[in-house]
Amino acid sequence: MSLLHFQLTPAGENALMLYFDQRIDPQISALVQQACVLIRNELTDDLIDLLPSYASVLILFNPLSTDLHRVSAQLQHSLKHLQSGNSQTGNTIELPVYYTEESGPDLALIAKTKNISITEVIQRHQALSYRVYAIGFAPGFAYLGEVDPLLQMPRLATPRAKVPRGAVAIADRQTAVYPAQSPGGWNLIGLCPTRMFNPDSTPVMPVAVGDEVRFVAVDKAEFLRLGGELPGDER
Repeated sequence: MSLLHFQLTPAGENALMLYFDQRIDPQISALVQQACVLIRNELTDDLIDLLPSYASVLILFNPLSTDLHRVSAQLQHSLKHLQSGNSQTGNTIELPVYYTEESGPDLALIAKTKNISITEVIQRHQALSYRVYAIGFAPGFAYLGEVDPLLQMPRLATPRAKVPRGAVAIADRQTAVYPAQSPGGWNLIGLCPTRMFNPDSTPVMPVAVGDEVRFVAVDKAEFLRLGGELPGDER
């Protein structure tokens, strides 16, 4: 069955925005990934870059080889071939996490707020597979969803000035791994030793939009063996 509802709008002299229904949904995310393939195949050398997000794609094209009217017409035609179907479009990646109050200073807060044990918080976080819906805020910061409803927590009222690299965190319906030390207001539940952004690696990120992520608990020794670092008290 051909899908249906999308909108192309100008976003500058050499850019278009492709919009789908604006919601967090695996089927919409799959359409975003499918659209990226169609767009790359259609525009080929005229394409400069694609920036996919939850339910949209920013399309940047070369204004020296084509124009807005031509690209819009090409994409209106090619995107008619979008198909609804399987929401799984990417790879499955396992990320190790050292979950303790030492590495996750908000574990106790979540457990107390939800009236469950810290052990249950950890078990519930590991139990699901999370889709990479978008990458933003910082290079390698992957927005993953959706977390168990019982673990959903609002952002902190006062963000931390420094969140360590590798911090695994929850905010509202999403979870993420901080790729570098930065300010942040998400609830911290552990540390991941995997580098989420490394410009010297190929690829530079271990995940891409459309992938599925599963978190796997490791102990302190394994965390350190995998290259993890324990920061000082960031609170």
